[in-house]
Amino acid sequence: MVALGDRNVRTENRLTTQTLDIGDNTTVIRSLDWDRDRFDIEFGLQNGTTYNSYLVRGDKVALIDTSHEKFRDLYLKLLRKEIDAAQIDYLIISHTEPDHSGLVKDVLALAPQAVVVGAKIAISFLEEFVNESVNSKIVKNGDQIDLGQGHVLEFLNAPNLHWPDTIFTYDHKTKILYTCDAFGSHFCTDETFDEDLEALSPDFRFYYECLMGPNARSVLSAMKRMDALAGINTIATGHGPLLRHNVEELTERYRQWSSEKAKAEQTAAVFYLSDYGYSDRLSQAIARGISKTGVAVEMMDLKVADVQEVQELINDVSAFVITTPPAAGPYATPAQAAISTILAAAKSKQIFGVFESYGGNDQPIDPLLSRFKDLGLTEGFGALRIKDIPCETIYQECEESGTDLGQKLTLKENLKKIKAIDGDLEKALGRLSSGLYIITAHKGDLNGAMLASWVTQASFEPLGFTVAVAKDRAIESLMHVGDMFVLNVLEADNYASLMTHFLKRFPPGADRFAGVKTRQAENGSPILADALAYMECKVVSRMECSDHWLVYSEVTVGKVSKPDSLTAVHHRQVGTYY
Repeated sequence: MVALGDRNVRTENRLTTQTLDIGDNTTVIRSLDWDRDRFDIEFGLQNGTTYNSYLVRGDKVALIDTSHEKFRDLYLKLLRKEIDAAQIDYLIISHTEPDHSGLVKDVLALAPQAVVVGAKIAISFLEEFVNESVNSKIVKNGDQIDLGQGHVLEFLNAPNLHWPDTIFTYDHKTKILYTCDAFGSHFCTDETFDEDLEALSPDFRFYYECLMGPNARSVLSAMKRMDALAGINTIATGHGPLLRHNVEELTERYRQWSSEKAKAEQTAAVFYLSDYGYSDRLSQAIARGISKTGVAVEMMDLKVADVQEVQELINDVSAFVITTPPAAGPYATPAQAAISTILAAAKSKQIFGVFESYGGNDQPIDPLLSRFKDLGLTEGFGALRIKDIPCETIYQECEESGTDLGQKLTLKENLKKIKAIDGDLEKALGRLSSGLYIITAHKGDLNGAMLASWVTQASFEPLGFTVAVAKDRAIESLMHVGDMFVLNVLEADNYASLMTHFLKRFPPGADRFAGVKTRQAENGSPILADALAYMECKVVSRMECSDHWLVYSEVTVGKVSKPDSLTAVHHRQVGTYY
């Protein structure tokens, strides 16, 4: 193994690289970004991330993906140490997102003889990215390249995982499948492989929910192609540890999660425009919010969408969200053609949403809003008018907007289910009484709050408790492993005003604490001044329970303001709703 930089002392923006042989004449080049705390759609990272690149040597040599441009000097130095660039015959582009293709131009400068291999869309995207034509080979599903010495590379289409140009690469000799973003995790560690499943699992699931969950049907399509392969020894991911010790376990998790999402009774389409402003990132945040409500999501890139595909998708969905297209430029024509198709195919019962991309040339949002409203469509959330470079509060607003749209889609269905259930079992379950609490959280620039009743102590040493959080609650995004929050205990004779306030439906991005007296806890979260007691907490683990997450947290600090007062208690009639 080669390691550059000090990996023992964690410092801000620490970047290191490693190489390791992972198979016959096969080497991984790992770029370790130890301190990155935000990624892609601006979801928070607890454990940094890695960018993985691979060398496969037969009689010919293939380099699969490059790295992020922040690693330019480190990566190119290590690549030159591993191989003479004149020996690279193929540069395979799994997809063109800059964190994997950021150094393509630099590599081609060292290896101008290399043939760039990718999907048709990827080659088109890449030539725009490097601003020049490249010597390329377009591959389709099932195509192969024989490197010699048994290394036959087969390509699998995997669009929307999570860009439209994604391909997987399978080496028939080593049985290694190179999947770029799919099956990855933002989890930076010296360990190259997935030895510690328990440590990896929370980040693996969070990564899936943020990037792959909104594309669940595409995940299942890609996995059908994977099933036809002659066995998979290792999944060589683009981010995080490579999967070798738990391949079957972790791929089955993907299959199960995606199957559950794909079974949703309703579907929403999210139309975005890759490489224009922040459209792709904003759309991912909106899509994640929708998927949290149990609504399936289909994403489509207007840059490459066929009008027939757009029409078929609109005919199949209950709701859609669309970005405002640019007023001019190469993307304006295909985007406007798609919008015209959507306007022609949309039905009055559908719900819609519109968001700006902050691309510098967005068409005005209000005329587009008016055209959809004139068709009788219902607005799923207030138009997202992005006037600045998106920050974490904007991404959170996008996620909450998606959740609002999803909840509107499922409202009637959920009410019918509630009214239909009135059996003895449900009534018996409703007799489980519980306390009343307000959870408050702070993370970066974000604040959140939630009225909670499903809270119970779970351990003595360390002191800890569990709280059940519905998947579609906004605060769920602030309660992942490592996150901090405060549990505020409501007082029996003094809870009505706080309960009424936090039961309100807050619009996306609204300040949950306006008009409420608070002070700051040691962990940065708000403490409610009128609470009977408070506890500062750290999330240790999460368990999925159908429509809720069961969050286990350790208590670090706590205090009771009125020792003689009692906790407010909540009684329900039935156990199928709060």
